[in-house]
Amino acid sequence: MKIYTKTGDKGTTALYGGQRVPKHHIRIEAYGTVDELNSWIGLIRDQNIHNTYKKVLIEVQDRLFTVGAILATPPEKEFLKNGKKRLDIPSISISDINYLENEIDHMDAELPQMTHFVLPGGHTTVSYCHIARTICRRAERKATYLHENEPFDELVLNYLNRLSDYLFVLARKLTSELEADEVKWIPNKGNS
Repeated sequence: MKIYTKTGDKGTTALYGGQRVPKHHIRIEAYGTVDELNSWIGLIRDQNIHNTYKKVLIEVQDRLFTVGAILATPPEKEFLKNGKKRLDIPSISISDINYLENEIDHMDAELPQMTHFVLPGGHTTVSYCHIARTICRRAERKATYLHENEPFDELVLNYLNRLSDYLFVLARKLTSELEADEVKWIPNKGNS
């Protein structure tokens, strides 16, 4: 099989099930943003971080492929005529969300309490986490918009929301471990 098919040369792409839509369709924007997020998480995983975080990030990347497959499937194509699910992939489950929450709680327990917003940065690895967090938020916004028009399992939205929280706390945890400065945002009250 060749990597190039030429079927998208006119600005359309196929969803799971064969339906063709414009490449700017919200469904494509949603799962494309999840794919972008997955790549940034791969970059974080490639940094010199503890294997515990790498293990979590591999699990996250796996789940993001599931999210992408769900988003790439129009509701009318989710099931075959015999009622069986078309995709032979796991769903996003409450245990996936609980996994992220447990990781967040574990890291957060070792961090000083937040009293202010923090400015992204301080170390390249920390910045990668913040970039991934903002892309995750964009993926969540696009998925939410899609969900309003073509509903899918809401746990996907919950997962993306929790993942952005995880990435924020991971950034804070790595800031601490890398002994980077966590710069608090303190608005200048003297200027209007």
